[in-house]
Amino acid sequence: MRVIAGDGEHEIEIARSRFRCTVARVPGIDAASAVIEKVRRAGPDATHHGTALRLGDPETGGLTARSNDDGEPSGTAGVPMLEVLSRRDLTDVVAVVSRWFGGTKLGAGGLVRAYSGVLSETLDTVGTLRRVRHRELLLAAPHDRAGRLEHDLRHSPYRLHEVEHGADVTFTVAVAETGLAGFTDWLAAHTGGSVDALDAGPRDLYLP
Repeated sequence: MRVIAGDGEHEIEIARSRFRCTVARVPGIDAASAVIEKVRRAGPDATHHGTALRLGDPETGGLTARSNDDGEPSGTAGVPMLEVLSRRDLTDVVAVVSRWFGGTKLGAGGLVRAYSGVLSETLDTVGTLRRVRHRELLLAAPHDRAGRLEHDLRHSPYRLHEVEHGADVTFTVAVAETGLAGFTDWLAAHTGGSVDALDAGPRDLYLP
């Protein structure tokens, strides 16, 4: 799945109605609710605050998706916003579109285009990244062999995140879950099978 590259805001005007979109990357429901409440407090004079969110659980593969039209005609605000997030396969995201009514009714079709359009433009502005599940692996090597291993890691397709010097030199490496078998082979080939990898748990990386 993909995530937004950063939080952002964007505003458009249609028939004197203002539509301001706020998007934020969030880890869960509580954080999403906090963003929605913050936007509401910042714009208490807005006529409506349409919302949509998608949250993915990398452990189970489950997905939570919610939307709210906030008083607009059913299916004209939160629902089209959620469709935009779904089409772009985005997760860990909440979107709020605040509307200040300008006196001209837009009709159902006009509202759908306005809410989905301002969200699409906002997402184009902030950009997206891929969320890729990795495993953090710990490698311990004696000092007389650590220099060569560090050199090889830095010139490999794997991500070296930390080097800690103690009785041995410990390397923290992030390897995509889909590439674990390949890393095992790479490590054996570059250390003669003398270094084992200890799985330290999952880690999500956000990549272009």
